[in-house]
Amino acid sequence: MVILGGVLPSAIYFFNVLNDAAALMLVHGADFLSVFEKPQRDALAMLFLNLHGQGFVAGEIFYGLWLLPLGILTYRSHFLPRFLGIWLILNGFAYLVLSFTGLVLPQYEDTVSNIAFPVLTGEVAFMLWLLIMGAKPQAPAVAAPSPAAG
Repeated sequence: MVILGGVLPSAIYFFNVLNDAAALMLVHGADFLSVFEKPQRDALAMLFLNLHGQGFVAGEIFYGLWLLPLGILTYRSHFLPRFLGIWLILNGFAYLVLSFTGLVLPQYEDTVSNIAFPVLTGEVAFMLWLLIMGAKPQAPAVAAPSPAAG
């Protein structure tokens, strides 16, 4: 879960900053870019900004993948409600669908995002549950005293 939810998205976002730097470099017009006309530099800057957006879409894959084991663990736990586990699993699949849509069918990304929004609040519900209700372990069953002991 740490690799899927922390390390891989962080690495993607770290390298995604290169797209921002390239767009800024093109817009500010360094000396070595004088061979390009202004419209060409603007088009290249827009390309790098669009690549930056695609980097976020690629990161959504890992948003979804780390929620699947978290949802399973929450579902199987006995001190958190099962509906939170189901919600987290659905949340993970929603992120995967959003990522797939953004990469393959970007014209439908906004529509799918609007439809999936209620499911995407599973992480917030999980956080609020832990914050407000807490994770309360159930009390262990007390064994009845044996007749020989009394």
